[in-house]
Amino acid sequence: MGASIKNSDDYGPVAEINITPFVDVMLVLLVIFMVAAPLMENGIPIQLPRATAKALKHAQEPVVLHITRERVFYLNKSKISAAELIKSLQGYYKNRPSKEIFVRADGKLPYEFVAQTMAAIKLAGIDKIGLVTLPPDKKGE
Repeated sequence: MGASIKNSDDYGPVAEINITPFVDVMLVLLVIFMVAAPLMENGIPIQLPRATAKALKHAQEPVVLHITRERVFYLNKSKISAAELIKSLQGYYKNRPSKEIFVRADGKLPYEFVAQTMAAIKLAGIDKIGLVTLPPDKKGE
């Protein structure tokens, strides 16, 4: 018969830190942030069309005209009506040296409406009009 030797450390307190609950909480927070991050886009809800183009560099803050699917205009995030579009643009560009604007129109808007808006921008005296798009998907869309 063999004698068993008991180690006094077998029944003592465990001096190790259990990090499993900490890792669980961190993973849950990571998932929450991954889900919430796409929803945190500030600004006007517009679904941009996709196109291939190079990014442009600007000396000063660019002027952006947002057009929502509901045909509501925002000039640099300030809501303006369609009737006051030309006057608002003329007033905004009164003291700006470069006469360029970027149109950020929803991709579901009819082409005719965007073309009419671009004609109104030309009537306001703005020479350069850029269209904001998203890069195409990797699938080739």
